[in-house]
Amino acid sequence: MPNYYFREVWTPLRLFGIRFYRDDQDRLWIKKGKKRRQLVRKGDSDTMET
Repeated sequence: MPNYYFREVWTPLRLFGIRFYRDDQDRLWIKKGKKRRQLVRKGDSDTMET
């Protein structure tokens, strides 16, 4: 299982227990209450092929 480093992105939804995080690959994750983090969408760098 890979190790991720997360930093929290502040939004007003944090007051209701919904938190957003960005990992070291700049992907967006969501955490609702005490549930696990879930990947919301991949960054543009993952979808672009060179």
